[in-house]
Amino acid sequence: MRPKPMVEIGGKPMLWHIMKMYAAHGIEEFVICLGYKGYMIKEYFANYYLHTCDVSFDLAEGSMEVHRSEAEPWRVTLIDTGEQTMTGGRLKRVLPYVGEEEFCFTYGDGLSDLDLTALIAFHRERGTSATVTAVQPPGRFGALELDGELVSEFEEKPRGDRGWTNGGFFVLSPGVGGYIDGDDTVWEQEPMRALAAAGQLSSYRHEGFWQAMDTLRDRNQLEQLWSDGTAPWRTWS
Repeated sequence: MRPKPMVEIGGKPMLWHIMKMYAAHGIEEFVICLGYKGYMIKEYFANYYLHTCDVSFDLAEGSMEVHRSEAEPWRVTLIDTGEQTMTGGRLKRVLPYVGEEEFCFTYGDGLSDLDLTALIAFHRERGTSATVTAVQPPGRFGALELDGELVSEFEEKPRGDRGWTNGGFFVLSPGVGGYIDGDDTVWEQEPMRALAAAGQLSSYRHEGFWQAMDTLRDRNQLEQLWSDGTAPWRTWS
């Protein structure tokens, strides 16, 4: 088993796809919270040239020559935040590496064609401590509207129950650390509730593509979109 961010879509880890999404909007510095089998993520970046470039090895000389480089201009900081630490605890552990400016925060299992530049601008305009991206994920099955024994309306895979849910793409100000107690804190529970109660949680509505990879079926759907050349989240050239 590998950590979910290392599950591959089109031969590249989910984590790479997510980072490419951010890089397309000029964000090239990343702090990654490591948990379950975090060493696999460390090894991926330590050997990034081997994963992405054409190389020749001179075994006698013990040297390596890179012929074709596709290395990204990224600065990546990898922090062990503990295997059992909850989402809020992981966030609080890496705040010292973030600095004093607002920053983006996301999970390692969701892809979207979200306009991250607009999301950040919205957060700055609102002036709250946190902004969450609200999405309406597609339903798993078609929906039937019934009128007695007749179907009055049919919608193939409607957007959930037409309600909004947490899409997992946040912009946060460093002060959110004050809402997190420790390692056992789940970000989506007490901190977000407290931020909402204090009027410090804004919502940015995204009506475009969004999909989390929670199941093998989800992964296969994303793989199909990528292989077809129709992946909506591929906003980079």
